[in-house]
Amino acid sequence: MRITIRGKNIEITPALRDYVEKKVGKLAKLLDDITEATVTLGVERERHMVEVTAPVGGRLLRGEVVSGDMYASIDMVIEKLEKQIEKYKTRLARKVKNGSVLDIAAGMAAGPAGRDDDEPRLVRTKRFPIKPMPVDEAILQMNLLGHDFFVFRNAETEEVNVIYRRRDGNYGLIEPCEE
Repeated sequence: MRITIRGKNIEITPALRDYVEKKVGKLAKLLDDITEATVTLGVERERHMVEVTAPVGGRLLRGEVVSGDMYASIDMVIEKLEKQIEKYKTRLARKVKNGSVLDIAAGMAAGPAGRDDDEPRLVRTKRFPIKPMPVDEAILQMNLLGHDFFVFRNAETEEVNVIYRRRDGNYGLIEPCEE
């Protein structure tokens, strides 16, 4: 398994690299389809962030955790990914039970269109730059676009926030926080 480790505001020490490789390597033992993984470690104001992304069978396995300790963040993100792998394996087993292996292979090759009708699916992806702005400007932008929500970087906190229109006509603000 090929593991790419990147650091944001942190020096990747040999001990940290070994720990990440050991933990992420466990994922390959759980699922043979995992051949590569990208791990991003970051530190920002006492917050230790770990993000792991691994392509699996045409889909992405992804987990992100923020905590006060880097090693704890690594452990927690691996736990998240292990749960995702179990869910993925269960879906595969269910499909094998309900249909032939050839149907499953055709469905995986077809991508999201080959999914079961009862499962929600991603139908559109948008990418856009997020510029810092005050909350008032974000509300204005949301109204100009005619949307019910707007993603922006809060100029005061430098965090990504979501402003949304409430059913009562007022606005709500979603801010990230540590658990």
